[in-house]
Amino acid sequence: MEIKDFVRLSIEEDVKLGDHSTLSCIPKNKLGSAKLLIKENGIISGIEVAKEIFKTYDNSIEFIANLRDGEKVKIGDIAFTVNGSSRTLLTIERLVLNVMQRMSAISTLTDKFVQELKGFKTKVLDTRKTTPLNRFLEKQAVKIGGGHNHRFGLYDMIMLKDNHIDFAGGIKEAIIKAKNYIDTENLNLRIEIETRNLQELKEVLKYGGVDRIMLDNFSFEDLKLGVELINGKFETEASGGIDLKTIKNYALCGVDYISVGALTHSVKNMDLSLKAIK
Repeated sequence: MEIKDFVRLSIEEDVKLGDHSTLSCIPKNKLGSAKLLIKENGIISGIEVAKEIFKTYDNSIEFIANLRDGEKVKIGDIAFTVNGSSRTLLTIERLVLNVMQRMSAISTLTDKFVQELKGFKTKVLDTRKTTPLNRFLEKQAVKIGGGHNHRFGLYDMIMLKDNHIDFAGGIKEAIIKAKNYIDTENLNLRIEIETRNLQELKEVLKYGGVDRIMLDNFSFEDLKLGVELINGKFETEASGGIDLKTIKNYALCGVDYISVGALTHSVKNMDLSLKAIK
């Protein structure tokens, strides 16, 4: 989704026939200023998106950024100030806060995972466990926090998960059908396959034909053995309930990637506030 489409649909959802609270008491020609106040320590994210939102709705708004996306912030910092129509500032306030609070929370949590992996080759990945129609913002926030994006959707990678394998008739059948599909449709897509245990991993290694192997919900011992069995022939990804307390142990097993759904599905919004400057 393009940012302008996102803004248009979001405004339509929120405003519809008009921001009656603002229209009822704020004159059309009333000018004002506001500041984005940081009320929680973390990583700020969404400043550039906020600018796009203001400018898309009202190009006359003056947007002055004091910080950049990805900077560490502390309570009391000011991310930006905006000057212009008081009606615009009031109407757009909640949309900007909703976006920035969520993006900043995602970037902050991602940064914590990234910091835990300092010194390791392992990279942190997000997942498709995102808010519908907000995926482009949430995945952007992951990158701002220092993480990496997994596939964006169902269209840019073939990922053979447990249900695909079961419905296809097994690992061998799923791989063969996926490769035939790529050839028939003349597609340039990578293939990743999920394995649930060492037996399934050995079956994948027997047939090959994939680019990355996911080792899902493996114990540390099995994960380490699995990485040794793969021996660099395929990219490796660990997944399944990995948190800040356990991620280092998974990285010690030597995997290339660790995917963490919690980056986007379990964050608590960062405390931010848009305050009028009197």
